Amino acid sequence: MSGLLIVDVSQNSIEGEVPSDIGGLKTIVELDLSCNHFSGMIPSQLGDLQNLKSLDLSNNSFLDSIPLSFAKLISLEYLDLSLNALSGSIPKSLEKLLYLKTINVSFNNLEGEIPNDGVFVNSTLQSFLGNRGLCGMHILEVPTCPINNPGKQLKSKELMLKIVTPVVISSFMILLLISIWIMKRKKIGKSKDVEKVLEIRTYQLISYHEIQRATNNFDESNLIGEGNSGSVYKGTLSSGTAVAIKVLDLENEKVCKRFDTECEVIRNVRHKNLVPVITTCSRDYIRAFVLQFMPNGSLENLLYKEEPNLNLLQSVIVMLDVAMAIEYLHHGNVTPIVHCDLKPTNVLLDEDMVAHVGDFGISKILAVSKSMAHTETLGSLGYIAPEYGLEGIGSTSGDVYSYGIMLMEVLTKRRPTDEEICNENLDLRKWITQSFSGTLMDVVDANLFSEEEQITSKSEICIGSMIELALDCTKEMPESRITMKDVVKRLNKIKNEFLEM
Repeated sequence: MSGLLIVDVSQNSIEGEVPSDIGGLKTIVELDLSCNHFSGMIPSQLGDLQNLKSLDLSNNSFLDSIPLSFAKLISLEYLDLSLNALSGSIPKSLEKLLYLKTINVSFNNLEGEIPNDGVFVNSTLQSFLGNRGLCGMHILEVPTCPINNPGKQLKSKELMLKIVTPVVISSFMILLLISIWIMKRKKIGKSKDVEKVLEIRTYQLISYHEIQRATNNFDESNLIGEGNSGSVYKGTLSSGTAVAIKVLDLENEKVCKRFDTECEVIRNVRHKNLVPVITTCSRDYIRAFVLQFMPNGSLENLLYKEEPNLNLLQSVIVMLDVAMAIEYLHHGNVTPIVHCDLKPTNVLLDEDMVAHVGDFGISKILAVSKSMAHTETLGSLGYIAPEYGLEGIGSTSGDVYSYGIMLMEVLTKRRPTDEEICNENLDLRKWITQSFSGTLMDVVDANLFSEEEQITSKSEICIGSMIELALDCTKEMPESRITMKDVVKRLNKIKNEFLEM
């Protein structure tokens, strides 16, 4: 179809690399491949499309550098390469594209100097956001590039200094090293004491008696939750701080192991969307976590027990908070961490309705060389990825699956174990795909909209995008699922587009 003028396959789920023979579309003026799952390098053959006026490759997973062949796109007016994984520098040759009016390379891994002529003269910060390595002179809030001054010939005075200075410095260094060696031996014992003092200053110590006092001896009136692993009490420390105290059931051997696992994880993580752990208490007769108290309870309660319910925008923001927490666990540490039990009861909301993910009792810290780990303890029924349930394999893609199920649950207010769904031999994913017959309210919870609020086109676009995202998270094969980095990108875009419409 070499005579095509416009090709638009945006907003689909197309995977793989763009075929190199796309360069045969010699007459094309508009090419839109945005919002798919294209990967690999951008074909250099695109530079052969000299009639092309608009090129949109945004919101994919393209790698490597921007092709130098783009400098041959002499008719190009619009170029969007945002939300990919492109690296390297922005080709300076793009300055020569006389008709190029708009360029967007935001949210990639680009670095180096932003060109300062042509289309770049009138470009704003928005076109370059999310590229920490970029620098430039003419765009506000972009750091200035370092200037490398060429070395000059040394003058005769400097030559003399160069000869004399090493002699003086070497003598000084010998004396300094001897002094450091003597001081170091004296300070070895002291350094351990300093570390202990710092630890005491950083982490509040707490005794079993303080926990008893804080909960009024574990009075039932302070009980705010119960589960298979133990009970959670609201309490107030002697400092006046309101806390939630999770007391584990010591009669369950697996629960004791979960305590050790959770301690190992919380030592390694810190993020604004993870439940802050103030301290722990471990004695022969008690294992307990002292957590920051979350006044708005769990996402489970908000969905099924409390009024008012979350509206659509709140749902997007809460699920974005959860996504950022899991993205941090998967990608923000030297060793990835798999939660293994992501569900609404493990998502808590503070006084500002900011969501925090908690309960790392069966989580796994993965070795750098491994992407999955075998575990004897399964997650919760309905949220478990197929490969996890069958083989006991925990992986980052398993967390993505659980997240997708939870996103469907928030939109539909249907549990994955809902009797109506299970009686039809369906899971939540199949139920949504079968019930979604063109009317949003066939599947979406009516409480997402207040009585006076009508379903608008922007609401429909938002919900459609979120359902599409949930379906991409819950594909049967783990390797077909998107990553939590992709989830955060797409949810950010959904939120921003919803607010802008």
